[in-house]
Amino acid sequence: VQLQASGGGLVQAGGSLRPSCAYSGSIFRITDMGWYRQALGKQRELVANILSGGSTNYADSVKGRFTISRDNTKNTMYLQMNSLKPEDTAVYYCTSKYGFYDYWGRGTQVTVSS
Repeated sequence: VQLQASGGGLVQAGGSLRPSCAYSGSIFRITDMGWYRQALGKQRELVANILSGGSTNYADSVKGRFTISRDNTKNTMYLQMNSLKPEDTAVYYCTSKYGFYDYWGRGTQVTVSS
């Protein structure tokens, strides 16, 4: 399994970005997916996840601003990020989990300027 995150970038506070994560493999539709982020000097934290059945979970800091989704026909996961804040600046990683198998992508940088 390989995960390729893309769609990060530099945006002003209040702006939006929509990173995506392409999953190469045959069992995407039954795999739980998620986004984590790590800011400079801070621990990695869960941003949001979406289970194979479609249920979602969000960190309190992003609730109401971020929306995680998946397209099982394209083996792709998305993170719609609105009302971005400077504190959202981080490297964003996509992850997949199926049973004991846990995979991480290389990350995409999101920078929010004030």
